[in-house]
This record gives sequence, C-alpha cells and structure tokens, in this order.
Amino acid sequence: MSSQPTNIAAERTAGPAPRAHARAGKRKLWSDLKRDKYLYLLALPGLLFFLIFKYIPITNLVIAFQDYSPYFGVTGSPWVGFEHFSRFFANEDFYILLRNTLAISFLNLLFFFPAPIILSLMLNEVRNSLLKRTVQSLIYIPHFLSWVLIYGLTFLMFSQSEGLMNKLLVSMGKETVDILSNPNYFWGLLTAQSIWKEVGWGTIIFLAAIAGIDPQLYEAAVMDGAGRMRRIWHITLPGMRNVIMILFILRLGTIMDTGFEQIYLMMNSAVTHVADVFDTYVYRIGIKQGEFSYSTAIGLFKSVVGVILVITANKAAKRFGQDSLY
Repeated sequence: MSSQPTNIAAERTAGPAPRAHARAGKRKLWSDLKRDKYLYLLALPGLLFFLIFKYIPITNLVIAFQDYSPYFGVTGSPWVGFEHFSRFFANEDFYILLRNTLAISFLNLLFFFPAPIILSLMLNEVRNSLLKRTVQSLIYIPHFLSWVLIYGLTFLMFSQSEGLMNKLLVSMGKETVDILSNPNYFWGLLTAQSIWKEVGWGTIIFLAAIAGIDPQLYEAAVMDGAGRMRRIWHITLPGMRNVIMILFILRLGTIMDTGFEQIYLMMNSAVTHVADVFDTYVYRIGIKQGEFSYSTAIGLFKSVVGVILVITANKAAKRFGQDSLY
C-alpha cells in the first residue's frame, strides 16, 4: 500500500522533466542559429532550392492517382486509383524503356563509376605538383560544358559526312563509319561522353578521401619494402572504401535516372528503340501530349524503385560491416 503514493509522486516529479528538456533544446537551437548565422545564410540558397524544387512538388504526387485536369486542379480532379500504373505496366513500351534505362545505368555503373577512382589513384602518384595541378585543371573543364556543346563536339568528331574521324578514314582510302545513327554504338557513346565530361569532376571527392589518409601508413609500408601497387592496394584503397561505398549506394538510388538532356540531344529516328528511356518518355507523354497524371505515375514509379535500391544497398552494407548512409 505504501508503494502506490511513492509511484504517483515519482510520476508527478518526472512530468515536467521532458518539457524542461524540450525548452532547453529550443534554447540551444536558437543559440546555435545566432552563433552560426552566417554559415546558415550561406546554406540558405541551397536549402531554398531543395525546398522549392524538391520537397514542395512532392505534395502534387497525388495527381498520379487522379485523372488530373488543370481546370479542376488537384482538389477537384476525379480519383482513378492505380489506373495509370496498370496502364503503364501493360504498355509494351514499358519493357523497352526498362531495358534501355537499366542498360545505360549499368554501363555507367560498370565503367563510369570506377573511372574517377582510378584517375584519383593515378593523380595521387604524381609527385610533380605543377604537373598534377595542371592535369587536374584540364580534366575539370569538361564538367562546365553544357550537354548541347558536348553534342556539338560529338557531331563534329563522329558525323558520317562532316566528322573529323570519317574524314581521316576517307583520306586513308577507307569507308566511313556511321556512329551517330548506329544503334550498336549508342549506349557505348553515351557512356564515353559521361566519362569524358564528368570523370575529372568526380575525382574531387576521392582525392579528398586520399588526402585524409595518415602519411605515416605509407612511410611504414615503404620501410617494410612495399612497392607502389602494394601501397595502393593495402593503404589507399582501404582508406577510400567508406567514401566509395557511400557514393555507390547513392548511385544505386539514381539508377532509374539516365539523364534527359544528354539522351534527348543524342537521339534520332535510327536509334529511338535503344535510346528511349523513362525520362524522354515522360517528356514526350507528359509535356508534349499533356498527360500529366500518367507521366507523374511513371515518375513516382522511378522514385519508389530508387528508394528501394538505396534501402536495400544500405542494409547490405551494414550487414557486411561497411559504412552506410544511416
């Protein structure tokens, strides 16, 4: 009988503690904001970008389950449930789009993803600082070129009538090669473009990871007689492993996004059956034909697949004892 009042008294005394803790947390938050206000101001444009163009549009994903009409709006358009999803999965174009999207993404994952890692390892072995900075500056430049300019350069290089490569072949007495209109070359050409444009920019993160490796590890390896390849394999790569794993997980989340602008510019009637992907299909159906609900359903399908892949890869990384996103 005597323990019941004690418990009641303990509950009463413990009641205000969470509220006090919450007030202390708010005070700490405001003090942090006041102390680091200039840093938060620097981050404000990026936060506004994600808020306006990424998070607010999420609220309109509901039109994927409606027969959306701009006249009636989101609140007045009739509900159709999963009709658009059923229509998309039953469409014969779905398998072609899925094949092309996965093929391009896996080629990028197989060749483009490791390219910055290999280039970072090579740059790290350059001992001449002037040469190293020069090479880095040169390989960064393509990142700042637009895809329109990249397509123009590709056309000038590989066009059957005006391309530099075919002119060289003609000058040597050989026949021209139709690369831009040949479906067999399309996926490889896209991968090569991506590597040429972004491989230098991708080295920034990996070079930063290499810079964080303790130099004493290399000195100890040299004392033990380890050669250059041994040091790369046993010190540099393990030091980059965490960054590689996190970026690999993030890359899996975008496996359904192949890049609209690049493919749209490179597409022509001869390669449509291997070039048409989810992004170009959404543009053609949603923007040109005005089927907003149908195209939103396709975009939602892509996002769900990306989230599932990220969660699965993250759990797999945890199970194997690797660093993960969360």
